[in-house]
Amino acid sequence: MLKIENLQKNYDRFHLDCSLEVRPGCITGLIGQNGAGKSTTFKAALGLISADEGTIRIFGKNVKDLSKKDKEKIGVVLSDSGFSGYLSIKDIVPVMENLYENFEKAYFLEQCAHFGLPVDKKMKEFSTGMKAKLKTLAAITHGATLLILDEPTAGLDVVARDELLQLLREYMEKDEQNSILISSHISSDLEGLCDDLYMIHDGHVILHEETDVLLSDYAVLKVKENQLAELDKQYVLKAKKEAFGYSCLTNQKQFYMDNYPGIVIEKGSIDELIMIMIRGMEL
Repeated sequence: MLKIENLQKNYDRFHLDCSLEVRPGCITGLIGQNGAGKSTTFKAALGLISADEGTIRIFGKNVKDLSKKDKEKIGVVLSDSGFSGYLSIKDIVPVMENLYENFEKAYFLEQCAHFGLPVDKKMKEFSTGMKAKLKTLAAITHGATLLILDEPTAGLDVVARDELLQLLREYMEKDEQNSILISSHISSDLEGLCDDLYMIHDGHVILHEETDVLLSDYAVLKVKENQLAELDKQYVLKAKKEAFGYSCLTNQKQFYMDNYPGIVIEKGSIDELIMIMIRGMEL
């Protein structure tokens, strides 16, 4: 559906080097701190900025060769863009009808009503959550088979985030070929949504894993200095110094459960995993 290979983009103080793939019928997450390179990757994938090197293919075509019909099958939400605050939903509907041949007007208005979005109110008067829901609704109601969503849940409270994520789950259920690439620095949002996750830091992908594997096989070993000295480190990815000793990240939880019954082994959240991968050291 979307394949990025060796994407390179250079700025004065930032270098992006990224490869990732979104398979048909899958939700792929891109997680990382603000400034890690998520938005740059998305803009390059959409042709909004030029890449210095690498290839980007959507629907099997080079992104530069996409036709108007191809582009209509891509739904986009960018963190730093949206509709003019002086427009209302009533103003947007004819715009969407003219832009997209397959705009689902009835479904769009039905969902706006479901989420309590007033059709006559100017968007500058909308809350952050209302604007986010509207941008997502606009992306999924014109026959798109690929969604590219950059931080769609940013700034939302927990209830608004849950509603928006449920909207994405319903989108995936409509067609088994639908796919989503979604970024967030709120990793818990993506933990229960995505099939696989890419972790990006300082412009580089530092980890790619199936979400099920991440949740089942990865763990954090909490060990003291003397326990670390005796530990088989072949399956330790990174270790981070702590007040009590070390937190060690492994992708072979069962190995340490079987062979080291005396150490503390915790499931660990994706946030903790990110912290150890970024700030930890190799042993």
